Amino acid sequence: MKLYDSRLAPNPRRVRWFMAEKGIGDIEVEDVDLLAGAHRTPAYLERVGIANVPALTLDDGTTITESVAICRYLEALHPDPNMFGQGPEEVAVIEMWTRRAEMMAATPLMMAVRHAHPALAVLETQVPEVAASNRQGAERALKFFDRRLSHSDWLGAGRITMADGVLFIGLEFARMVRFKPPEDLVHVARWHGAMKARPSAAAGT
Repeated sequence: MKLYDSRLAPNPRRVRWFMAEKGIGDIEVEDVDLLAGAHRTPAYLERVGIANVPALTLDDGTTITESVAICRYLEALHPDPNMFGQGPEEVAVIEMWTRRAEMMAATPLMMAVRHAHPALAVLETQVPEVAASNRQGAERALKFFDRRLSHSDWLGAGRITMADGVLFIGLEFARMVRFKPPEDLVHVARWHGAMKARPSAAAGT
């Protein structure tokens, strides 16, 4: 298998983080230079089908894109430690929090960075209003996650799961525009500190 990766983007970091949590180290990794447009070349598009990273090409040539889909595939190959849930209820609850983390916080923060960081202007036309609106939306959403974390050490279950990875990496990516969770969100701060203390946090940088 080969993972098409980029150290610049948050979604590939999700996969690297997941692999570190799982102890998966036998996948070939190739860096894709996004700023040089390597993800838009005919060769890459023919291989992957879309100008996105990450992408995981299997030994039979099948290519899987979308970070959570790749992680689900790796979970099936390496079921321990469990990161997506066991049993119908837990699977559904972890999926719910993973989607909330992505839609309410990680994606808005990604948009805030893409439309505000000068180095990313080569990727698209930046709109400052888009950056500001998404940044404000993510700040509001973090209050919701703070309430959840006031009742649970982790976001999706009583242990670390994919939901935690999605939210954590969204916050880490937003550091590029000096975004920090509001100081009064003490439960988010406690959780974020616990995430940063894990060895997997370093694997994503």
